[in-house]
Order: sequence, then C-alpha cells, then structure tokens
Amino acid sequence: MAPRSAASPAEQSPAGRLLAWYDVHRRTLPWRAAPGAPAPDPYAVWLSEVMLQQTTVAAVKPYFARFLDRWPTVTALAAADDADVMAAWAGLGYYARARNLIACARAVAGEHDGTFPDTEEGLRALPGLGAYTAAAVAAIAFGRRAVVVDANVERVVSRLFAVEQPLPAARPELRRLADSITPEARAGDFAQAMMDLGATICTPRGPACALCPLSPDCAARAACTQEDYPRKAAKRDKPVRRGTIFWLEAEGHVLLRRREPKGMLGGMRALPSGSWEASDPSLADAPLAADWRPLGGGRHVFTHFALDYAVVGTVVADRSAEGEWWPIDRLDEAGLPTLFARAAAIAISQRESA
Repeated sequence: MAPRSAASPAEQSPAGRLLAWYDVHRRTLPWRAAPGAPAPDPYAVWLSEVMLQQTTVAAVKPYFARFLDRWPTVTALAAADDADVMAAWAGLGYYARARNLIACARAVAGEHDGTFPDTEEGLRALPGLGAYTAAAVAAIAFGRRAVVVDANVERVVSRLFAVEQPLPAARPELRRLADSITPEARAGDFAQAMMDLGATICTPRGPACALCPLSPDCAARAACTQEDYPRKAAKRDKPVRRGTIFWLEAEGHVLLRRREPKGMLGGMRALPSGSWEASDPSLADAPLAADWRPLGGGRHVFTHFALDYAVVGTVVADRSAEGEWWPIDRLDEAGLPTLFARAAAIAISQRESA
C-alpha cells in the first residue's frame, strides 16, 4: 500500500483545514451552491444576505422561498408595489431592510440592466448595501476575494486570536485578522465556512472545540477561555417609551393606516397609534373621539428602546374615519408588523370573549 502523501502547506493552513471541513459538513441552504458547483444566482445571494441580517436561518427560509416564488428576478422585485413587498416582509423585523431591498432592486434594474455589479466596490454603490452585504455577495456570488465578517465570524476570529478588546470597538481589528486568514481561492466557500463554523461549532455557549477544524490554532482554546470571547462592553439599559394602539371597528372591519415612509416601521400598514414617548400619551392622537375601553397591552422590544403599549378599542356605526378599512376575518393578509399583529390579537381575543 502506497504511503499517504503529506498535506500541502495550503491544506495545513487554517483556511485549508476549514475548507476541508466545509466540504464535508456544510449546511444545505436554499440559497447556497454546493462546493465546486457553479456560483449561485447573485439575486438569490443578495436577497438571502439581506434577510439574514440579525435574523435566524430558520426564520428566513420560508420568507426567502415566498419572495423567490413571487418575485423570481431582481427586475420582478423592482417592479413590485412597495406595499406588497412591505406586507410580504411583515414578521421579519428591521423593516428598513425591506425599504432598502426595494431601492436596491430598482437601482439594479434601472441603472445596471438587471445585472448586479460583480465587484465589492460596485456593490457598495448600490442603495442599502453596507460593507458586510457587499463583501458577502462579491465573494459568494462572484468568487471575489472579500473579507466577510458577520457576528458568527467575529466570534470565531475573536477566539482564534484571543482578541482582548471588547466589541464593538474591536471590529476593525477583527476584520484585519479575518483578512489575514482569508484565502485567494474559494473566497465564497471560505466565507460560508466561517459562518457555518460559528453557527454550528463555535457557538456562543458550549462550543464543540473537539470537532473544530481550527482547534489547533485557537488561542482561546489553548487557554481554556473560549466562552470569554468575544469580549463585550457592558450593555446600557434600553430606554422605555409608552404608547397607545387603537382598535377602531365598524361593520366587521378594522381601521388601518399606512405609517410614514420614514421612521419606525415606515411604510407599513398598522393600527392607528400616536407618538411613543417617555410619558403615557393616553388617548392623544386617537383616530376619533369615542368611548375607548382598555383591551390589554404588553411590551415590545425594538433595537434601541422598549415600548410599553396599551391597546384600546371601540366600535362605531360606519366606516367614515379616514384610513384603510380591512376585513377583520382577513387581517392576517394585511402584513402587519409584529407589534401591531400582537395588538390585534389582543383586541380580537377580547372581541371574541365579549
């Protein structure tokens, strides 16, 4: 039996070991091509990367499938009505992403003949594409060498090099270190391998270091301090705001209004709501003067603040109030953001128990 040949220097490198691991253990995802297969559609890569920002793979899969089924190309998405896209996005959260999605699709369709630029620089020039998304699309869809750093990659790199500086200040250093191990070849596979490693092996708690292809190189593992990284600055308490959400019912319909294009949940259909302030606005900004009765409430946590909201409701004789009157039995088709879907559920439960 012939002796086994020694691994090449490239295969012995962290990138080589990681890519060998990825070839065997990669996650099968609907937007991903198999190693060695033709590069995936840039539109699918871009769509998935936008959806995956601060959102889990499990949550994204059904949305990705529905979007591709309804708008199979970037030109189809560019031609879509804003309200339809925002409604289809409802529930994914971070709604500025949906507005940026529309703007980017129209720029690609109108300024690039429906073809995504194939360089990181060209992608960065599109609306709503930050450094991470541009690098991910350049690497995964076009095979460009790009340094792709998301939260999973930050965790892997911070442990690999035992970076003591806390996040978010450490991000430039983490990017520099990620750059130092990013190979020229198979840049897209390497980026996805780093993401998979962080998602499945180098997890925030209980990392499976015995299974990790980078274990021999990991400074944190050598010191038995894996779970201490990445270092994080102390979190500040989120401010709390208060608001009132109005359930105005007439003839089996409920009043909805389109929120202002800019600002929180911009452009989305929603139940009427006044401003969200530090003090209780009570019935200020009610859609009309009426006998409003309390229905319930809750707390909804946004990125930068928490909202304590009260839901109040009333029934009127006709649909004369300004807005969009939506059939209550089809409210699930309105594409309400999570906050307002929860408020509606509170109102409906009270309505059914009355």
